[in-house]
Amino acid sequence: MADMKSIQADAREKMGKAIEALENNLSVLRTGRANPGILKKVLVDYYGSTMPIDQVASITTPDARTLVITPWDRGALNPIEKAIRDSDLGLNPNNKGDTIFISLPMLTEERRKDLVKNAKNYAEDARIAIRNIRKHALDEVKKVEGMGDDDIKRGEGEVQKLTDEFVAKVDTTFQKKEQEILG
Repeated sequence: MADMKSIQADAREKMGKAIEALENNLSVLRTGRANPGILKKVLVDYYGSTMPIDQVASITTPDARTLVITPWDRGALNPIEKAIRDSDLGLNPNNKGDTIFISLPMLTEERRKDLVKNAKNYAEDARIAIRNIRKHALDEVKKVEGMGDDDIKRGEGEVQKLTDEFVAKVDTTFQKKEQEILG
């Protein structure tokens, strides 16, 4: 059986992973500035295997509205271009022979609202994950042998404090991203 400290440490670690997942999901959302992170989930079919775009090319941002993709192998140029076109990002790559340029258009108000809605969904998924971790930790607290009712209540209170701390992190992370998108 686990003790209180290990239950809390395990819950803290899992809740931290929920925050990491949220940050990864939010990093893919466009904010109006060129950010190589928006291409993070683009997969390129390269010589028969599927690879993330950053494993076959370097991605730079020479200015706030342009992404430049330079493949390490010129043979990857067309597969990279196709992968970007086929992605749901709505980007139009421009092949210049040895590099690909992507000009990011200004975000419309409607598109910004859609992005905020997506960010809100990611934040809610993270809150749900944290609450599920809390439920599991509370079940573990009740299973600890040799604890009195007061110790169980104290343990449940500690788990709730941890949950509140991580839900607050979710909220601040979401608010920061929302301001990036709308700003």
